[in-house]
Amino acid sequence: MRRQQAVMSAMTNLLFPLLQEAACAYVLIVTAIYWVSEAVPLGAAALVPAFLYPLFGVLRSSEVAAEYFKNTTLLLMGVICVAAAVEKWNLHKRIALRMVMMAGAKPGMLLLCFMCCTTLLSMWLSNTSTTAMVMPIVEAVLQELVSAEEEQVMAAPDNSTSEETQPISTVCLNMLLLSKRQHEPQEQLLVLPPDPRNLKLNSKYRSQHDQMVCKCLSLSISYAATIGGLTTIIGTSTSLIFLEHFNNQYPSAEVVNFGTWFLFSFPISLIMLVVSWFWMHWLFLGCNFKETCSLSKKKKTKREELSERRIQEEYEKLGEISYPEMVTGFFFILMTLLWFTREPGFVPGWDSFFEKKGYRTDATVSVFLGFLLFLIPAKRPCFGKKDKGEKRENTMEMEPIITWKDFQKTMPWEIVILVGGGYALASGSKSSGLSTWIGQQMLSLSSLPPWAVTLLACILVSVVTEFVSNPATITIFLPILCSLSETLHINPLYTLIPVTMCISFAVMLPVGNPPNAIVFSYGHCQIKDMVKAGLGVNVIGLVVVTVAINTWGINLFHLDTFPVWAKVSNITQQA
Repeated sequence: MRRQQAVMSAMTNLLFPLLQEAACAYVLIVTAIYWVSEAVPLGAAALVPAFLYPLFGVLRSSEVAAEYFKNTTLLLMGVICVAAAVEKWNLHKRIALRMVMMAGAKPGMLLLCFMCCTTLLSMWLSNTSTTAMVMPIVEAVLQELVSAEEEQVMAAPDNSTSEETQPISTVCLNMLLLSKRQHEPQEQLLVLPPDPRNLKLNSKYRSQHDQMVCKCLSLSISYAATIGGLTTIIGTSTSLIFLEHFNNQYPSAEVVNFGTWFLFSFPISLIMLVVSWFWMHWLFLGCNFKETCSLSKKKKTKREELSERRIQEEYEKLGEISYPEMVTGFFFILMTLLWFTREPGFVPGWDSFFEKKGYRTDATVSVFLGFLLFLIPAKRPCFGKKDKGEKRENTMEMEPIITWKDFQKTMPWEIVILVGGGYALASGSKSSGLSTWIGQQMLSLSSLPPWAVTLLACILVSVVTEFVSNPATITIFLPILCSLSETLHINPLYTLIPVTMCISFAVMLPVGNPPNAIVFSYGHCQIKDMVKAGLGVNVIGLVVVTVAINTWGINLFHLDTFPVWAKVSNITQQA
């Protein structure tokens, strides 16, 4: 009898880990299927581990719940507060129009200007929001470029038909949509394409050159938004998911923060921006850079002068810079400086002034400044003497820079839940031993050099992310790549950082990401145009990221050694 009990106990001890791994793999597969098929919203699919893990005995319900709200969530909330203020007071529109005025109406310089402007905004706002903000301005400029010379040719009054006025109405509607952007929730973001009644008219460009200019400028906005999102750790949801997963997987690794990520990614973005500009110019506008990029006023055509005048008029409508814009801009710059100087690495940061180390993160800065935006009034304070009635009226009308409704409209709660679901899956994979098992199955790759393993992983995710959403792709691949790196004794950052960046290169299809869909909805480009141009941008990004991780990335993150924090994590999982 005792022997039978001992045998049963031994079998249970052997089978229980296998059952745990199988249950965790089942939950992972079910969640991945929902993410890939999008049968339910991504946020709803991310809740699957919250009820399946406790049912299968993989994790306690309280343990799963703790994974859905992390430090990154606070970081995102603080950033969204500043982003909401930028959108509410039209600071983004002022920046965009000002940069366009500096560039002029030459196609080459206009292309470079819009790409720089979009990249700058996308560093701090979501790629989708940035594209939605800039595209109406681009559409207005394009309509002016196409219709300006027609207005000169049509001298007879009877030739001034609705064909001339309809593009202007499209511009007005798009500008109206841009001004109303602050009143719409992030989840219900709708970007108004050209009027369907004008699609035939808009498809009949004056010349092949006009058509190519429209294609080039439209597609460049989506690509520039992607490039800008790579620059900062808060630029895309994929980098936020990577950051929290990395900190959760390797808690003793104080390597990746806002400053180190920016030092690594800023040269990548700069190189990609310049090379992509050359690629788009060559593909759509040809190689005559001298004509399309000239800043000489003598070489401007009548249509270019008219377009510049219209842009100047739009900028003048904004009036002088307002007090809320100044406050928002100051907070924007202050937040960036505090992020950079917290732990610069080469010199002691302001965090070293506190007695207890490690208590303050980038989230501390963003939440603090975001909270202040709810306190600071939107009207400039006046310290002069006023009548009692006037003072009471001003007190009643006083409101802060942003309200809770402004924050709610901009906050992407679906992304928050999606990120939490990814953390829950990673935690279950680690506790059940599934991640260790997956890593052991990949020992066959040990014969390849580290750079080849990273390159294969980057190519794989670049293909997958064209058909699967970026957050879902990185959530699926992160646990696998962590286990692979630990098994092959490669610094995990050597694979995780380039893969995180390459996942953002879903630029060849309208379904690849929301910015692509927004640009495609304006009707200037076809799918074959997106595939041709996007393939070049994808290759450019893959090459630049691969070169970066094998040059300055090695010195910045010490990628040539297998770090102690990765060894500790590996030992913990095996135990």
